[in-house]
Amino acid sequence: MRHSEVINVALVGNPNTGKSLLFNQLTGLNQKVSNYPGVTVEKKTGTSKLQGEVFAKITDLPGTYSINPSSLDENIVLQTFIGIDKSNYPDVVVVVADVENLKRNLFLFSQIKDLEIPAILVINMSDRMEKRGISIDIELLKKELKSEVVLISARKRLGIGKVKRAIVNYKEANTLKIAEIADRIDAQFFKELKEKFADTSLYKAWLLITQSQNLTSIPPKFKDRIESFKADKVKLNKMQNKETILRYQYINHILKKTYTTDAEKATGMRHKIDKVLTHKIFGYLIFALILLLIFQSIFDWATVPMDLIDSTFANLSEWTKNQLPEGVFSNLLVEGIIPGIGGIVIFIPQIAILFLFIAILEETGYMSRVVFLMDKIMRRFGMSGKSVVPLVSGTACAIPAIMAARNIEGWKERLVTILVTPFTTCSARLPVYAILIALIIPQQRILGIFSLQGLALMSLYLLGFASAIVSGWLLNKTLKVKGKSFFIIEMPAYKIPSLKNIVFTVLEKTKAFVFGAGKIILAISIILWFLASNGPASFDNAEEIVKNRVENKQLNQDELEKHIATYKLENSYIGIAGKAIEPAIKPLGYDWKIGIALITSFAAREVFVSTLATIYSVEDNENTNTIKERMGAEINQDTGKKRFNFPVGMSLLVFYAFAMQCVSTLAIVKRETNSWKWPLLQLFGMTALAYLASFITFTVLS
Repeated sequence: MRHSEVINVALVGNPNTGKSLLFNQLTGLNQKVSNYPGVTVEKKTGTSKLQGEVFAKITDLPGTYSINPSSLDENIVLQTFIGIDKSNYPDVVVVVADVENLKRNLFLFSQIKDLEIPAILVINMSDRMEKRGISIDIELLKKELKSEVVLISARKRLGIGKVKRAIVNYKEANTLKIAEIADRIDAQFFKELKEKFADTSLYKAWLLITQSQNLTSIPPKFKDRIESFKADKVKLNKMQNKETILRYQYINHILKKTYTTDAEKATGMRHKIDKVLTHKIFGYLIFALILLLIFQSIFDWATVPMDLIDSTFANLSEWTKNQLPEGVFSNLLVEGIIPGIGGIVIFIPQIAILFLFIAILEETGYMSRVVFLMDKIMRRFGMSGKSVVPLVSGTACAIPAIMAARNIEGWKERLVTILVTPFTTCSARLPVYAILIALIIPQQRILGIFSLQGLALMSLYLLGFASAIVSGWLLNKTLKVKGKSFFIIEMPAYKIPSLKNIVFTVLEKTKAFVFGAGKIILAISIILWFLASNGPASFDNAEEIVKNRVENKQLNQDELEKHIATYKLENSYIGIAGKAIEPAIKPLGYDWKIGIALITSFAAREVFVSTLATIYSVEDNENTNTIKERMGAEINQDTGKKRFNFPVGMSLLVFYAFAMQCVSTLAIVKRETNSWKWPLLQLFGMTALAYLASFITFTVLS
């Protein structure tokens, strides 16, 4: 029997080189997302069939400009090439470069070559060469770099086969350095280094010495040797600077012979577009119009599929109830699992549309312009321009957004960004916003174009972002923490979005949202059903107690069953808990049922809807209505009016705009700050703000 061969491939490159698109083209759907061992940094791995029985296990490393890291994400690249984790050490490295920024990209490639690892240079975006006036002598470049060089267009899927063949033939790769620079830096120093570290490559030894502070662990055999070379830090810094200068000298020399470009063609059009998109007035106006388009689309495009999903789950509950015999299992399915899952699946269309627009903005290169544009505002409020990245990515999820703050070098600015990021409206809040807006905001249009519901949703996102900015300013003034960073961002070339890359991104993000939330929702739905379907002695005697209470009233069987179901719910374990907290939340316009949903949504914001779906399903034995219809029909027993009226709905929207997101967010803040002080400050501070704002909203609107 013939055994298959698996080649371990590391995919690395500068940000915005098309590395992720190449990864998607090579691996297709054969990929998974996980965290690096012991680190909350996301990594993508995938498998690719190269030829015959030869496969590649490809790891998509975080984007980096060099092996000298300036952020926690970039540390992963250093750890990989130092080879502390032997099991994941690459057989071959594929370095992805952008044809328009080859000089900068070759710096990283030259470092990898010095590690004496088989390396392949893949130059992406070849389809743009003619338009940009770029010409490359590939054969001469191969000779100068002493490496295999492949010209591709990942977007148009050109050259992918050549990349696969180059990986298959990695053992034939030339592992010589591009140039010997050690002697030109300090010949005597590197001679001694080579003698002391004879059991590893010279450049790896150099990295162990200069980057030891960035390593999570150092092999014991190297520790004493590293310390003996680290005495003179000033000298080491000067040597590192000299290394950078020498590398660029060699790169310039190589590119003079192999690479020519028409500067006017390369930057002319991009410069003109940038002048408009980053203009101090038009730039903000264009960004606001794009946001308006996104939120209008979230409601307009998603209405039909959402209504279909909503009615499908309502019908599924009814069908299941009619098909299965009465009993505990039937009740669990009909009143717990199906309504709970339906309460989150219904929002897949809106979430997918949100991720679709974010992916398009990133793919085109516009998101970098937004970050640059917003830096002018962020600086006035005590944050870095890099803080915009977590705040913008927080519209997907606060957890990776908070981790994205690792790119901010200054501790104070990073801490402020971490603390205010949860104000940004994440996709988990979208289900709550969507159903409440649908209940209290009419389906009307302004000027026949702008949906009122879309404008309401956009206002909530802007409220969250404004809260983050103002909170950042307050924290900057009050926190006695030192640390300042500098803002540097690359303006990538504008690109036509890759349909395949966008589809992969939307599928991956939506799947992560649904399955990540689904686990929590399923567990909570079962627990809620049990707590709502069981209770103390008064619960067990509900039928007898209710019949005694209404014996003088002329009630038909359906009305009697409704009274019994309501009494059971109020006297169930969950009803007792809800009644206990009702006095605290009544000033906000909430009853005990909403109180239960507030508590359970601390596990995940989207659980709010599924909790009410479960509660109302237990109370309503018919289960013929959708969750939206059941919420709309809920009556406030004190006033006889609808429970989810305009004041209550607005109070809930404001509460969720300001309240701390979920327990997972608290956990990641604790991990990132290495202290419980900051997540507890977030929890109590944001909860108090949410309560006060909701109370004012309800009082004023009532």
